[in-house]
Amino acid sequence: MGFDRNRAEKAVAHTGNQGIERAMDWLMEHENDPDIDEPYVPPAGNTLGTTEEQSQSPTETSESATEFAEEGGDGRRPMTEEERLEQVKRLEELMKVRQEERRERERKDEIEREKQRRKQGQELLQVKQKLQDDEMKKLADQRRREKMEDRLAKQRVKDKIARDREERAQKFGGGSSSTGLSSPPSEAPLQSPPENQGAPPAKKDYDDCRIQVRLLDGSTLSTVFKAQEPLAAVRVYVQMNGANGQDFNLITPYPRRMYTDLDMEKPLSELGLVPSAVLVVTKK
Repeated sequence: MGFDRNRAEKAVAHTGNQGIERAMDWLMEHENDPDIDEPYVPPAGNTLGTTEEQSQSPTETSESATEFAEEGGDGRRPMTEEERLEQVKRLEELMKVRQEERRERERKDEIEREKQRRKQGQELLQVKQKLQDDEMKKLADQRRREKMEDRLAKQRVKDKIARDREERAQKFGGGSSSTGLSSPPSEAPLQSPPENQGAPPAKKDYDDCRIQVRLLDGSTLSTVFKAQEPLAAVRVYVQMNGANGQDFNLITPYPRRMYTDLDMEKPLSELGLVPSAVLVVTKK
């Protein structure tokens, strides 16, 4: 059948001498074993038969095996040459069938391994995609929170400016009404004799203040604020219209003065920026 003696002896021993077909099946299943070609050593005490048979001499055992083989292996008459050839042919066909079954089994195993490899690759890609999606969601949520915090901060500044305007309106509105009530009696002293017209006029109180702001890129912004608005209102105006998210300082060139955080709460009139002033934006 094309098998060497060492392999044949191993197959017969491992199948318990149960026939050629069983031995051939064992060889087909174990032909790729790393120790298949190592010399076969029968285990100690691995002798078949009864005690009487074990007590026979090697010569008697050999003669019995020869007779057993000549009788066909099971006490039947010896096989003819045609029967031997038929059995060999049948065993060769059986071996081909076993080999084909083994190749088919290996092919199916290879296909299954390839399916598992592709499945694992797809699962790995899905895990990577999910991690990327989660990271993008975290970044988007962080940006939304930052924008919301910026809007809330600007809204708080606007609300504070609005409250300051309302408080100043209530405060100075009451004073102007009382001044209006008492103004008619004071019209007489205003009509001074011609010789007193050369005296310096009284200092005028301005309600508005025009502020011109020179930005970092050389462009300018110009708008009108109330004289009692804090300098923080000007800062918020610059942030919303030309600062581009950069932190900056406000200074006056003549006389040069840099305004601090404490100055932001002071009204423009107190800082000497009424009725008009030029402010310059500088980097922090």
